[in-house]
Amino acid sequence: EDLFGFLFNSNNLKSLDDSNLRKSCTIFAQTFTHEKSHDIDLDDFFSELKVLKVTLPDDLMSAPEILQFVTAVGCYPNVSVAYRILLTIPVTVASAERSFSKLKLLKNCLRSTMLQERLNGLATCCIEKDILDRIDLDTLINDFASRNARRSFFVKN
Repeated sequence: EDLFGFLFNSNNLKSLDDSNLRKSCTIFAQTFTHEKSHDIDLDDFFSELKVLKVTLPDDLMSAPEILQFVTAVGCYPNVSVAYRILLTIPVTVASAERSFSKLKLLKNCLRSTMLQERLNGLATCCIEKDILDRIDLDTLINDFASRNARRSFFVKN
């Protein structure tokens, strides 16, 4: 909230005065500065957000809608980067956390001799459980059986 709160929707952005907007932009820019490189130029980011506040429609817009608007206009590069960071960070953190917690459940001391290929398959099944639940098992079993039924058995006379 402290870092991304002013970008969540158009009302949050429009409600900030210039001093609070500058403060929020400074915190955001400092967070995403790495050694000598930075993802966002602070002064340009602040200027772009000031113009964006005026040009955004009056109805409430969410962060993805604002990113779509900014991308369509094409003249807010720092704002575009900020919204892309906002919209991708929660996904990457959550999916990584979920993957590691599932991996911890799968790879315990009882299964420590499991090969990497099998571990990857089980991890994929656990992580993508919602897709796995929609698969019709009868169709899968029949398909597997029909592929194996084509084997020829040679009988010795």
